[in-house]
Amino acid sequence: MNLLLKILQIYIPTFIKKRKIVELFNCTALAFECGIPQLEGLSFDECLEKYALFTKEEVEKSIQQGNDLQTIKNRLYQNAFRLGEKLRKRFHVTTIEEVMTMSRILYRTMEIEFHGTVQGEITINRCFFSRYYSRQVCQVISSLDEGVIAGLSGGGQLIFSERITEGKDCCKACLVL
Repeated sequence: MNLLLKILQIYIPTFIKKRKIVELFNCTALAFECGIPQLEGLSFDECLEKYALFTKEEVEKSIQQGNDLQTIKNRLYQNAFRLGEKLRKRFHVTTIEEVMTMSRILYRTMEIEFHGTVQGEITINRCFFSRYYSRQVCQVISSLDEGVIAGLSGGGQLIFSERITEGKDCCKACLVL
């Protein structure tokens, strides 16, 4: 495993975490064709909560307005794919083990307890966003998960089989390469 991934497993500076959440806000806002809320002066934790509320509100608004959710999911996926691809190249992610390590790092930053195996099995035991999201909101926003992991893995497909927002104890998914 490369040295930079080892370092990131131990510590990620707050300014980097905040930069990444702003990037996530931007890619999400592009998918919903809206602006992002004011984030200046907010701590990372405040930004994370604001992101949860922002995404929840945008999905719910899209449902109320009768927008095509599949189109939104496709845009979320494509934008997140580019983020994942950028990370894969920047951190020289080449193996399934490195994909899982980088995913664990990313998800930990977002207060999500991610476990992934080299066989592609993924379990999320705790998710910050499950306090905010309904089943339907989660299904739309998880297009971001699918996209970023596809980008990290060079095109793998993330398939969810269980979700916390569906009343399950954990989220389960499989990465198919």
